[in-house]
Amino acid sequence: MNKGAVAMQENRRIRVLVVDDSTVMCELIGDQIHEASDMELAGKARDGRKALELVDALKPDLVTLDIEMPGMDGLTTLDEILKRRPTPVIMVSSLTQRGADVTLKALDRGAMDYVAKPEGSRKLDGAFKHELLQKIRAMAGTDVKRMLEIRRARRERSSVAKKHSSSTASPVALPRSTQFTNWCIAIGISTGGPPALTELFERLRPPLPPVVVVQHLPANFTGPFARRLDSVSALSVKEAATGVVLQTNHAYIAPGGQHLSLQKVVSDVKIRVRGGDPVSGHIPSVDVMMGSVAEIHGERVLGVVMTGMGRDGSDGCGMIRAKGGYVLGQDEASSDVYGMNKVAFVEGNVDKQFSLSGGADEIMRQIKRLASACRVGV
Repeated sequence: MNKGAVAMQENRRIRVLVVDDSTVMCELIGDQIHEASDMELAGKARDGRKALELVDALKPDLVTLDIEMPGMDGLTTLDEILKRRPTPVIMVSSLTQRGADVTLKALDRGAMDYVAKPEGSRKLDGAFKHELLQKIRAMAGTDVKRMLEIRRARRERSSVAKKHSSSTASPVALPRSTQFTNWCIAIGISTGGPPALTELFERLRPPLPPVVVVQHLPANFTGPFARRLDSVSALSVKEAATGVVLQTNHAYIAPGGQHLSLQKVVSDVKIRVRGGDPVSGHIPSVDVMMGSVAEIHGERVLGVVMTGMGRDGSDGCGMIRAKGGYVLGQDEASSDVYGMNKVAFVEGNVDKQFSLSGGADEIMRQIKRLASACRVGV
């Protein structure tokens, strides 16, 4: 049980330090925390240096931290907080390309999560309030030292893998002539996802079936994230768009704010992205994507559910298994948040669990096994 859950049981409120150079935003976020019965506003800071003083003096349970501040910026402040007193930090980001790029760096460096603040508004909309308070409750009491060790180990493994990637072939790689007609890998992931997917995609090797990914991110974040994965991966990674034909050795990231599904058009399978209401609490929804993939590809689907808050993906994993496909779930020890993957496992919708460090090899191993069972040609 994490500290946040214990605090709730003991009726102790979650003490939050708000850091933002905007007086308006600082006040608005502070008001939301003050109004929450299970939270307490520990203090406010308008810049990074003051934030560090208050972290030392007030010892808050959690910090919300603005990305862009004059003087000591959000990334530098984050580094100092984690160095001085490891505390859960939720980044508050603008919905811009720069905001997306810096937020992704912050997640790599130890921020637990982020929220994207509405642009051009002097009030916070209902969705922002709900997301902010939900994430504060989920992240309060997180064992930050453990998370930092997990992410440090990821970076070290990545460094070692890069040194050996040019000379060492994967022991489970398939012959490059293998054809994957009507195959698909479907990945669902949320909180903790960007650094986890980066490690996974650094290690995946062709040939592989088309990969479709739902990572819960805002609209302006998925394009930069897809480009980032593309820069580290042997696969071609792109943000998904309507009408794109699935191709072997390509991965497609669902755009933020739109559901991703597949359509069979004659002999091709094409992507369809659309708006709509949230499903399982999210848009894009893992359940929507996985259900569509299962309907079209049947037994030739490998589902993968990874770190994340909530339950999105469990029903989709169940649909994949019902159609004869196979599902992998990330284990608790290597997950930033054992939530989505835990629900899928507990509900019997996961065939096998895996550790993130061996995730790419496990995916390639299962594709090789399933391909042999289905007699995919070589």
